[in-house]
Amino acid sequence: MANLRVLFVGGPMYDPLYARLSEYERMIGQRVEVAATLPHPELNTRIAGEFGNGTARYDLISTHSKYAPSQRQWLLPLDDLLDTEELAVFHPRTLDLARINGALYGLPRNLDLKLLYYRKDFIEDARERERYRTRTGRELRVPQTWDELHAVATHFARGPDLYGFAFPGRESGLFGHFFELQAMAGGRLLSESMQPAFEDDAGRWALGLLVDLYRRGAAPAETPDWHYDEVAACFREGRAAMTTDWPGGFYTYAEPSQSQVSGTFDLALYPSGPRGRHIYAGSHTFAIPVTVSDRAAALDLLRFLTDHDSQLLEARQGSLPARPSVLAQVKAESPAGSLQARRWALLDESSHAAHFPPAHARWPAIEEAIWQSARAAITGEMSVEASLAEMASRIRQVIS
Repeated sequence: MANLRVLFVGGPMYDPLYARLSEYERMIGQRVEVAATLPHPELNTRIAGEFGNGTARYDLISTHSKYAPSQRQWLLPLDDLLDTEELAVFHPRTLDLARINGALYGLPRNLDLKLLYYRKDFIEDARERERYRTRTGRELRVPQTWDELHAVATHFARGPDLYGFAFPGRESGLFGHFFELQAMAGGRLLSESMQPAFEDDAGRWALGLLVDLYRRGAAPAETPDWHYDEVAACFREGRAAMTTDWPGGFYTYAEPSQSQVSGTFDLALYPSGPRGRHIYAGSHTFAIPVTVSDRAAALDLLRFLTDHDSQLLEARQGSLPARPSVLAQVKAESPAGSLQARRWALLDESSHAAHFPPAHARWPAIEEAIWQSARAAITGEMSVEASLAEMASRIRQVIS
């Protein structure tokens, strides 16, 4: 029996699950070779490079609802490999996200959407409340809108030891903030004909807000070089009053051995914009590539990594599972009134505001055009107007 070779997304939100691979090896008697676990931008580059030049040799890979359309030619459809009963245990929404033109190309690992993380000790501090009231004429509270978040973040702009709001300044993280903010201002990223549609007041407000947070010192100086993990580390080190994050990393904030703010942070619903609340969201999946050497064994591993026990392991770390039965179990395990219980309630409410990027075969290039131009505005290399124009121009070239 040949070894299975896999390529997975890596990082604190994902790595704990892979400890189960040794259990699978003992159970099946087949070795699993993990070629690499990589941050998603690096994973996408490796998939495109190796599958594109014909050197890929994998039996199972990680992908994502927004990236799978660009990788479809390298993935096997799963509809004829999985029966109706197997799929019925997953939330229909996550299955829909894993489909491309109606065909299923992966099994969902989770549903990803963000919450606001904030330092409750700062917000509740009497001296901070008085300072804020004196400076703004308003009461210091957990931000309910992005305008309020801007004001609170600016209040706590005291670098290099403390910043108001930590956010990613590159790649998917920066794209995501622009994407959701533009929608919250009433904008639309792409038109029905898939043309750029963000050179408007909504686009200017969204990008202008991120630019202003950085230029006012409310965000760390390192922001343009940071992706998700660096931002999370900044907050856990006590260097930020607020941030946003995905469910899967919750355990790293709550565990005292990994977080200096354990016990002093709290969670809140995502702030809303001028035209409502939209939260950048997606779903991680596992997929079988066309290079699979043992289809039956790969399918068994696919089932194993998305089964009840695997999703329960991740859900207990914080992940929002794709199986409703697992979600019900972890909710039942959370003591009434606990942070964990409130977190599940917040995620339930947030799910109604989930905002998914459009499915497009050239999505990685579209996303790259957006974040690179947005980053140039943040660093001051170009104006907000010029940045939006460059985004639009690059996207038109990508989709032409």
